[in-house]
Amino acid sequence: MVSTVVFLLVRRLLGAAGLGGRPDEKDIEIAVLRHQLAVLHRQVARPRFTPSDRRLLAILARLLPRPRWSAFLVTPATLLRWHRDMVRRRWTYPPPRRGRRLEGATVQLVLRLARENPRWGYLRIVGECRKLQVQVSATSVRTILRRHGLGPAPRRGSGPSWSQFLRAQARGVLACDFFTIDTVTLARLYVLFFVGLDRRHVWLAGVTEHPTAAWVTQQARNLTYQLGESGPYKFLIRDRDAKFVAGFDDVFADEGIRILKTPIQAPRANAFAERWVRTVRAECLDWILIWNRRHAEQVLSIYVEHYNTARPHRGLDLGIPDLPTSPGGPSGPIGRIDRLGGLLHEYHRAA
Repeated sequence: MVSTVVFLLVRRLLGAAGLGGRPDEKDIEIAVLRHQLAVLHRQVARPRFTPSDRRLLAILARLLPRPRWSAFLVTPATLLRWHRDMVRRRWTYPPPRRGRRLEGATVQLVLRLARENPRWGYLRIVGECRKLQVQVSATSVRTILRRHGLGPAPRRGSGPSWSQFLRAQARGVLACDFFTIDTVTLARLYVLFFVGLDRRHVWLAGVTEHPTAAWVTQQARNLTYQLGESGPYKFLIRDRDAKFVAGFDDVFADEGIRILKTPIQAPRANAFAERWVRTVRAECLDWILIWNRRHAEQVLSIYVEHYNTARPHRGLDLGIPDLPTSPGGPSGPIGRIDRLGGLLHEYHRAA
């Protein structure tokens, strides 16, 4: 920078004395560019060049004398290496492709198996494909996964997601809760229900105006009798409502079911039960006037049967909690069944 300033000052002094010409605009522009280049040298430790930048600089280096190569941001060895690479690519032909091209269905199957099973290695995927009558090699599996940004088995996933973890733990968990219904005469009814977290199956325990300790305990006995010895449930989630008395907990404790109480004022801790209350209100109770307890039991019994046997659930991949035992043929006509006076519609194929 100092030499450039001295050069321009000397040119201006000589021009003022009449011994030399004034510096033209090109000389000043070159001085500005050189100074900016020196500033970049101080700020950028290692500049980034695209392939087109490297080709252009390699060509310009052949047109500029070697002593003037200090104008470049890179060393002379780097310029020579770029030129050698450019010549090598010019006279190197790509190798011919060998092997057969995999079908699109095979590629999609390999990607599906890798994404749905992040702990499977290449050979495990090959074995699963061979079981499905699809022939593919471990090298092809590795190539497919690399091409689509999927690494080896330990790197495709760091463990199950929260939804996968909770779904795996839900098989042995029950949840229960109360919700209220206000009748036409403004009498308040209390509804006790249970829901299994694994298949979203709902049991309607009962409807009452006075949820006494004896009534709540009896509903617990009725549920354990329905579950029988084949019930896989080991935990029961409930809130800290005073209606859940000690006798209620003792009934489940005798069956080996552990009671899990939710934190205070934390409805999300019992999210499955709260979600079912929202569903039954939005799809049923908000559209019907309830007259009395008997009417409420009748309406809720019909809705629970619809919920368990005919309503698809997103949490079950659009499955149904209780699959029908004898579904109709796939080619039969589709019929409709109306429930609750046409409030609910169920569609089935005729046998």
